[in-house]
Amino acid sequence: MGKIKKPGVYITEINSFPNSVVPVPTAIPAFIGYTPRVKFKQKSYKNVPQKISSFAEFQEIYGYSDFPKALDPAKQYSPEYYLVKQKNQPKKDNFISIDGSFYSVLPDPNTIYYLYNSIRLFYENGGGEAYIVSVGTYGQPSKKPINPGKQIVNPNIQLNALINGVASLKNEKEPTMYICPEATLLSIEENGTLMQEMLRQNTEVQTAISIFDVIGGRNPDPTLYTKDIENFRNNTGEIGLSYGAAYYPFIETTIMQASDVDFTNLFGGDISQLESIINPADNQNPKISKLLDEIKNPSLRISITQYHKSLLIASKTYNSIINEVLKSINVMPASGGIAGVITRTDIQQGVWKAPANASIFGAVDLPIRITNEQQEDLNVDVVSGKSINAIRFFNGKGILIWGARTLDGNSQEMKYISIRRTLIFLEQSCKSAAQAYIFEPNTKNTWDSIKSMIGSFLTGIWREGGLMGAKASDAFSVQCGLGSTMTSVDIENGILIVSVGVALTRPAEFIVFSFELQLPTTD
Repeated sequence: MGKIKKPGVYITEINSFPNSVVPVPTAIPAFIGYTPRVKFKQKSYKNVPQKISSFAEFQEIYGYSDFPKALDPAKQYSPEYYLVKQKNQPKKDNFISIDGSFYSVLPDPNTIYYLYNSIRLFYENGGGEAYIVSVGTYGQPSKKPINPGKQIVNPNIQLNALINGVASLKNEKEPTMYICPEATLLSIEENGTLMQEMLRQNTEVQTAISIFDVIGGRNPDPTLYTKDIENFRNNTGEIGLSYGAAYYPFIETTIMQASDVDFTNLFGGDISQLESIINPADNQNPKISKLLDEIKNPSLRISITQYHKSLLIASKTYNSIINEVLKSINVMPASGGIAGVITRTDIQQGVWKAPANASIFGAVDLPIRITNEQQEDLNVDVVSGKSINAIRFFNGKGILIWGARTLDGNSQEMKYISIRRTLIFLEQSCKSAAQAYIFEPNTKNTWDSIKSMIGSFLTGIWREGGLMGAKASDAFSVQCGLGSTMTSVDIENGILIVSVGVALTRPAEFIVFSFELQLPTTD
């Protein structure tokens, strides 16, 4: 209270509650990639991080708008596929057998994108708030299929565009995960460049990890898949490995349904090519012929959806083709679903719980079923030390995330995702709270106040199970003061140093039982 100059009654309010640490959010992913559109209400959202809280909000900003008088709703994602006749049964590609002939079901690589459905998968798995960075809209199709057996590389997806999208997040402190599903549609070399740039930025900002998918995880060879793993490890570099986590393989989902695909997705919309397969000249079906004629020469206000449903009923072959195309479209990178699982785990149990031994909702199968022996080389690599988390199928349990490691698999401190993410959470929460003490006197009162504030916060985390120890003093320590964390020179230079030690919980990755045979005693 200032100097009192006249008689009277005065009130002085005293702050009874000291400053406290407010926990920062732990599961806010940032998705970087291509969207149906980048303009909404005359505003461009290209390379502009935009926070959303639902899939409906994502669609409103980045999705195509429906015209009021349109017969069919706008397709937000419309990949194109071709049926290519083969001499023998394909070994890797999706295929269909029609009248004794084998047809590979092959995409036009220029039309394949993963971001839209990854957002859907994120929300299906419990996702909440997220950031979207659109780096552009879909490009033009090539009007031809990919060569059989080849990995999909979409030339419309540009490395520099994705790097610039990642860079736009530098000043955003909320995102805790970077996810770029379409990185797997780059070449192996460009994918490596992008991953290294993401890890470098993670190291710089220290607020987020990156979740990676492995090129080749979409359609792996049962024996030669190890080459895809080797390529991945060779291209991730050595910087910021504890800020990265990789998952293998892709997952087969139910994200897109039969209503999302129709004959316009086949042969670039050329109905005559479809006709030669489902209604060949030497074995024509009158009903199918009439339907196809109406589609080619529409005279009534009948929607594509209605024609599509009629074809599904009239032609078993068409039905089989659509199902096979859907199966191919629904094989997706797992990263979007992983982000949803992490969000769900954080909400239910806490950031310190490893996001593993958990189901990915919407996943119904895997392109390859990894065995115990195969996972050994994924989980622990003696050469590079770069761990890759397996997604596996278990009888009676279904598809589970069966790994919880960062890429820094040789590190004793940062080998687990939960350790890295918990440390980010604690660091950023304490850092944010400490902002209140900037320009405060660098004296014992300030030091004690900071120690009390952080100590109270960490006690709460310990009680929730986030720190190890029989008592709070075993779980953490907070030091701040002259002679312990600072010298007189530090104080003269305006530097206040706080030292925090925490005993973080680690996942029980290997559970070992020891049994001893005890012989019965005789009287």
